[in-house]
Amino acid sequence: MHALTLSDYEAVMTPNYGVPSRIIREGRGVHVTDVDGDTYLDMAGGIAVSAMGHCHPELVAALVAQANRVWHLSNTLANEPAIALAKALIEVTFADRVFFANSGAEANEAALKLARRAAFNECGPEKHEIICFENAFHGRTLFTVSAGGQPKYREGFGPLPGGFIHIPFNECAPFERAISEKTCAVMVEVVQGEGGVRPICPTLLEKIRIACDRVGARLIIDEVQTGMGRTGRLFGYQHHDITPDIVTSAKSLGCGFPIAAMLANEATAQHFTLGSHGSTYGGNPMGCAVALKALELINQPEMLSHVERVGAHLQAGLNALNTKYGLFERVRGRGLLLGCVLKPEFHGRAGELVKAALDLKMLCLIAGPNVLRLAPPLILSQANADDALSRFDQIFARFEKDPA
Repeated sequence: MHALTLSDYEAVMTPNYGVPSRIIREGRGVHVTDVDGDTYLDMAGGIAVSAMGHCHPELVAALVAQANRVWHLSNTLANEPAIALAKALIEVTFADRVFFANSGAEANEAALKLARRAAFNECGPEKHEIICFENAFHGRTLFTVSAGGQPKYREGFGPLPGGFIHIPFNECAPFERAISEKTCAVMVEVVQGEGGVRPICPTLLEKIRIACDRVGARLIIDEVQTGMGRTGRLFGYQHHDITPDIVTSAKSLGCGFPIAAMLANEATAQHFTLGSHGSTYGGNPMGCAVALKALELINQPEMLSHVERVGAHLQAGLNALNTKYGLFERVRGRGLLLGCVLKPEFHGRAGELVKAALDLKMLCLIAGPNVLRLAPPLILSQANADDALSRFDQIFARFEKDPA
């Protein structure tokens, strides 16, 4: 077989991703190497997925060991890794029950369905409205793009599921006007990832919890991007003095192996009765084995404090560079999920920064056209962060001298 190229990619893949600029062959730790032998510092983490870096030896060992036992059973039979992972997640969170899926969108789909079913069973069909937030992102299925607050992901796919109310993020008054006895759920991210790396206002989150209790609605927290140590806590909601009814997790849960989970309290979970929902691959033994080891590695005080410490160091370094170059309105985020918000005169140019970083052998992300987003592996060292800051110094200097 001939060496595969980007022309091959363009010829066989659907065009929804465009054509990537590199073909990556392997990764180790916080670096990846392409087919030409060039090595890149990974400050993107596969979009907040590769929490323990690439090919972490303990995760590889967990995967290989399970691959030599059993790959797949479906949910007509139980498997030990799924039971063990569910028990472990329950022990470290609010949850009483777990449903496994394969992606964040599927976990969010399950959460939305469960909230609707619970409200239907308890109150009837009138209690069906779901409050969501502008600029939120919850997935690409029809149900989850309907929940998401970014119209560009919904355009051209109608008719869409109804019953969603979208309100401004981090504003209490619109929320208080929107919630009613018809509300069955409120779905929110503790840090909007795709929506610009925007942490939630603690007052708003408290008001949501109180209002949900008042009207009998479920609080769904989407932790697909913020879960599994990303913010310096195992889950982002744990920074706040609230307890959700449902939490969704994916991305870093499997550190790159596809697995997702919906966590729920008993009063909510009981409404998923026999046959009401399912997933052929959900609870896959290999995914659960990897996630169980990932949970063990990430949920350690040393690891979580490391995330907070290196994240603060990186944020301070970015702020120092911003004092020097003046490109950003602010650098925001939590732990190792950071967003650099471009000033109005540079709006629309975040993608240029990502391209410039790639030219300097560093992988970065955007969160919309105006925010440079960083979501590196949680194992990023302070020396790695300093390496990234040195490259950003060069990038920002060139960017400043080349205005649009």
